[in-house]
Amino acid sequence: MASPPRRTAADWVDAAYARFHTDGLAGVRVEAVARDLGSTKGSFYWHFADRSALVAAVMARWEHDETDSFIAEADRAPDPRTRLEVLFAAVARRRAPGEHRLYADAIAEGVGDVVERITERRVSYVAEALVELGVAPDEARRRGLTAVAVVLGLEQLTRGGAAALVGSGDALQRTVIDILIPPV
Repeated sequence: MASPPRRTAADWVDAAYARFHTDGLAGVRVEAVARDLGSTKGSFYWHFADRSALVAAVMARWEHDETDSFIAEADRAPDPRTRLEVLFAAVARRRAPGEHRLYADAIAEGVGDVVERITERRVSYVAEALVELGVAPDEARRRGLTAVAVVLGLEQLTRGGAAALVGSGDALQRTVIDILIPPV
């Protein structure tokens, strides 16, 4: 009988990240991920000290996939307005539902500091573009925070059964941009 395949740390993170998307961080449990992989808890402990280490790896992946990649895509745009348009278009295309529970569960799951840091990156990125467009720094920060909150709220509405109310992501994206950026 063939032995089960050896699992790498990356395999564990991939499987845990998939669970994060479907069940939030509460679903990132060693036993459940081991079952998904057809592996043992012993394999897990070969790669990770404990569940917290796996959750930290999932959060690093979340930051890369849901923040770094969007910022990198937006940074290729030639001007701040286009950067914001590209950013909001990229966010509107995403279909990664793990974040829908993350803000509510962050403290209980021990990742409140990570969520706060990443949210700050998001707010600051939007605010910096707005400052380039002539918005005063304090107002730009308020608008950046509002934009992040609106995006998260719209995702909550969409996933919470009110998708028909939310309607077209394109139209909402244009509305958010128009609210954020003062007329010239």
